[in-house]
Amino acid sequence: MRAIGRFLLLVSVVGACRAAPRPLTPGDGMLQVPGGRIWYRVVGSGPGTPLLLIHGGPGGRACRLYELRALADERPVIFYDQLGTGRSERPADTTYWNVAHFVEEVAAIRRQLGLREVHLLGHSWGGTVAAEYLLTRGSEGVRSVTLAGPLLSTPAWLADARALVAQLGEPERRAIAEAEASGRYDTRAFAAANDSFSVRFNRRRAPSPAADADCAGSSGNDRMYRAMWGPSEFSATGTLRDYDRTARLGELRLPVLLMAGEFDEARPATMEAFRARIPGARVAIIPGAAHGMMNDEPAATAAAVRGFLREAEREKAR
Repeated sequence: MRAIGRFLLLVSVVGACRAAPRPLTPGDGMLQVPGGRIWYRVVGSGPGTPLLLIHGGPGGRACRLYELRALADERPVIFYDQLGTGRSERPADTTYWNVAHFVEEVAAIRRQLGLREVHLLGHSWGGTVAAEYLLTRGSEGVRSVTLAGPLLSTPAWLADARALVAQLGEPERRAIAEAEASGRYDTRAFAAANDSFSVRFNRRRAPSPAADADCAGSSGNDRMYRAMWGPSEFSATGTLRDYDRTARLGELRLPVLLMAGEFDEARPATMEAFRARIPGARVAIIPGAAHGMMNDEPAATAAAVRGFLREAEREKAR
């Protein structure tokens, strides 16, 4: 009887330690994940399956996905800042700056918000997190995944960067080559070249006043970016330098949408190469947009995602 009593006590303690699902109602809050607390926001309360947005970086912010609020007329749209950036806590311990931790964040969000069924959308580095979640945790309850300008292969990303740098003027190409050779990325020449690259292939328009206002009071984490990626978009020296899931993309067995802007640094041709490896995957290219497609062409981007989510839900209902 004592053994049974100890067992029941253990079960009750374990049950008490599990975070109870929170009502999925619009508003902001904080969630506990390994290492600290992360900020999240739910927008909308429509009947559709919730959409969880995973921002880019590493060290980016959810507010850069602001324009996807347009989808909240049909379903809850969930934004969150990863631990260490944005409005989330910034613990001194940097050992959690690894892919496995950020995958665990997705699992923790699903548990605590009761997201038994969910759509995932990962932008840039967020595409890494979404793909890793599916490849390591499985796709149970995940109705679809949208990989927007995703980092799925560091070699492919760097090859795209080289192809696009080749389209810049000779002074910009020289400044980038000199920075890569010397390791000095603090020169005026490199800053000008980087700006030239960014306005063509990263973000072609200024954020809307509403999007800028949403980002007020929060900031990204450049240290995290440098530790996990490197000193620039053109050079991977961090923990992601050997990252490559190209060979495993065929394991994604759910509706997949690959997106890119027409002028994306994650080039449309690369999205097509990824699509060829994923059974049934689709590609959407947003005309006139660069990597920040949500910012550059918000209406077209939201429309592409909206159509894909509706189609995925229709397929599920059949």
